[in-house]
Amino acid sequence: QVQLVESGGGLVQAGGSLRLSCAASGRIIRTYAWGWFRQAPGKEREFVAALSRTGSTTYYADSVKGRFTISRDNAKNTVYLQMNSLKREDTAVYYCAADRWGVGSSRLDSYENWGQGTQVTVSS
Repeated sequence: QVQLVESGGGLVQAGGSLRLSCAASGRIIRTYAWGWFRQAPGKEREFVAALSRTGSTTYYADSVKGRFTISRDNAKNTVYLQMNSLKREDTAVYYCAADRWGVGSSRLDSYENWGQGTQVTVSS
């Protein structure tokens, strides 16, 4: 099992950028597929981005494509979500998730391990 801790959230103006980090402990990150999800108040948790176990393939929700980038640093055992051109509708709690056997998925139930979440608030 892997333990995940997100950080990097905060308050930012529309059009600004944030980089979220997901520090993993317990297992080496390159043996997992990774996902970022978000949950806005009153809404269900939704897919944002995913990274395959090999690190060679990425997937994005249409709403963030071209603005967000998922990546990982094997040496730091950390997964990132770079968020640019932020919009008010990006406001949510962001969660990272790890899938030991997957290839990268938009499905919540594909992931066995979840972090506690980090709040991102985008103001106009």
